[in-house]
Amino acid sequence: MAPKFGTSGLRGLVSELTPDCVAAHVLAFLAACPAGTGLCLGWDLRPSSPAIAGVVAAAARSRGVAVSLCGAVPTPALAAWAGARGAAAIMVTGSHIPADRNGLKFYTPSGEITAEQQRAIEAALGPLSAPAETVECADCSGACAADYHARYVRAFGPAALSGLRIGIWDHSTVARDLLAQVVRALGGLPLPFGRSADFVPLDTEALDPAAREALARRVRDGGLDAVISADGDADRPLVVDDRGRVVPGDILGPLTARTVGARVLCTPVTSNGAVDAMGFDRVRRSAIGSPKVIAAMLAEGAGCDGARVAGYEANGGFLLGFDAAGPAGPLPALMTRDAVLPAIAPLAAARARGIALSALVDDLPARFTASDRLADYPTDRAALLVAALRDDRARLGAFLSGIGTEAGRDLTDGLRLRLTGGEVVHLRPSGNAPELRCYAEAANPARAAALVRACLDRAAVAPDPGPPNPAPHGNGGMDAAADIGDTGRGGDGN
Repeated sequence: MAPKFGTSGLRGLVSELTPDCVAAHVLAFLAACPAGTGLCLGWDLRPSSPAIAGVVAAAARSRGVAVSLCGAVPTPALAAWAGARGAAAIMVTGSHIPADRNGLKFYTPSGEITAEQQRAIEAALGPLSAPAETVECADCSGACAADYHARYVRAFGPAALSGLRIGIWDHSTVARDLLAQVVRALGGLPLPFGRSADFVPLDTEALDPAAREALARRVRDGGLDAVISADGDADRPLVVDDRGRVVPGDILGPLTARTVGARVLCTPVTSNGAVDAMGFDRVRRSAIGSPKVIAAMLAEGAGCDGARVAGYEANGGFLLGFDAAGPAGPLPALMTRDAVLPAIAPLAAARARGIALSALVDDLPARFTASDRLADYPTDRAALLVAALRDDRARLGAFLSGIGTEAGRDLTDGLRLRLTGGEVVHLRPSGNAPELRCYAEAANPARAAALVRACLDRAAVAPDPGPPNPAPHGNGGMDAAADIGDTGRGGDGN
């Protein structure tokens, strides 16, 4: 499968991201989008990234574009550095997907490329032989990372995390050293662990049970106030509270928004419904993907004087659409997903109130989400299954047998079903990998996880979707998931 654009840039197998392919996309980007004062270039820690970055630099220089090498830095650090200098940027990263894949994220001087700019890039693609890779570029890697570090020290101050013991799960995130440096600069004690020489494809939305238990044990055994980490390019946070619970990204999002004083939030249709009861002026739902969230933010006035608009995704990536004020100083707008702000802002807010992070989370309305995916699930098959369930009520009824009954639907992105009793299940093909994703919302975490498990188990054994095949009785032969009941509500919401 040739590299293609998804919800977060160009993605493909490393074997298919040939020098010619990479150069063609770089030159199409430069032809279709403004580059401003030049091109800033960064990359993550996967083995293939430095070589691909070399091709990107050579291609840009072949067109006379000045290139600044920002090195191995978080994607939001690169975006902030380039935007402040009126430059375009390209980040070489496959984000959270495995090391045999990689990709490119494109930024104009105004921020992430829009859906229209993506289409313009694709239209400008043409055959090309990659130029030689030996080129002269300015090196600003240390300055880029230092600027991003200073962003949070200025905003939160040297006592924001004072006295907190915070584990830093290093693995292979490009932010691993920076996270420890920021925690220390804010007065906390960083305790790094788990550094990996091999790339770890950490998906913060689909953390496996063994990893969850290991992180909970780390918190208990170490007497930690939290563990924080991020995915490969550090635009998705991972936060574990003082009770060893992973705090979902769509809880970190509204907590962060409240801390920085946002009044209007834009978030995908999959995000936790607790935000609707948190007192924001407005919550606008979008399709999944940062370009969709950004489009919603711009429609709500992000970047305009007085508009306090922010966005976030279920993966926790936070987009700041206005110049905010942190507890200690200014926090400039950053209209791209960021992992550092939603990792530290809730911790700083909890410490300022004299409570633990877990208490801050438990103070929210008791709505819980869960998500997971079927990996190596062909995109075409996932799309056909979702379409079949959407269009054939009998097939959908069979699929939901023992899970619940549809009470309403939202087709903004995939098939999101509200069940009787208020629970939610949502199926959609991934926009950047051969995966079928499932999201659920319920009144307690165990029930939300059970909904996800049941739906994915059934999708895994569902026959290849073809023409609608009404099945008015039973479960259509899809017995892999146990009957988990129609309501499943209750518990203490913890």
